[in-house]
Amino acid sequence: MLSFKNSTTEVSDSGTDIAILSVGATEQFGPYLPMHLDTLIAEKYAEHYGEVLNAYVLPTIPFNTSEEHANCKGTITVSPTVLTTMLEEIIVNLNRQGFKKFVLCNGHGGAYWESSFVKHMNYKYPELLVITTYRYLAWEEALEEVNLEGHNEMHAGLLSVCAAMWLCPELVKLESMGSDVPPENRKFADYIFWDKLTEDGCWGKFDKETYSPNQLAEIGEKFWTSFISKRSENLKDILEEAYLKKMY
Repeated sequence: MLSFKNSTTEVSDSGTDIAILSVGATEQFGPYLPMHLDTLIAEKYAEHYGEVLNAYVLPTIPFNTSEEHANCKGTITVSPTVLTTMLEEIIVNLNRQGFKKFVLCNGHGGAYWESSFVKHMNYKYPELLVITTYRYLAWEEALEEVNLEGHNEMHAGLLSVCAAMWLCPELVKLESMGSDVPPENRKFADYIFWDKLTEDGCWGKFDKETYSPNQLAEIGEKFWTSFISKRSENLKDILEEAYLKKMY
């Protein structure tokens, strides 16, 4: 794997024509978790994919389409037009340098622009390939591995706390948070700020008495490592086969 921490000579000498682009977010995660969790998760995606593909890994973009959280102080949201325009500029620039294959990974669940962007880029630029990875049953299987079958949360619940305790425990204040959000609120989730649909921005619950700090960190590492690994299964073969089909 290569990254922006390598020299331009090292990247050139590697011969790689694959680049990994990742997008995180800066958004509220309830009253006690740091706002860069999605960025840390996106970095993990990018690092793993970079190792699998021996690719050039770019710095993670820390902003996303976080409109649902934008009423919460500190959250940053950018329009899909601005974000995808920047990603397109980056891809075109790298393509001029000889990069031909691009993998996009995203740490934010509300990034609805992702699939349409990938589809449009492949239509607009016949000389390059942009792909992303899909969940299939990876999420459900990873939940089973940490004994959380059927666990249901949308944002800033137990899994978010576990992720934070693995990735940045020094920034976590372990306090109970979240509430039972009425199921009927789901139909408004894309239309109304979440501070109007939830008690504290959490669409899920965390009870600080249920797990120890070490247990939370272990669940976070095991779940996310498994989920990311499952999403990268056969990634190299899929990328190469897709490129050959598109080019020839």
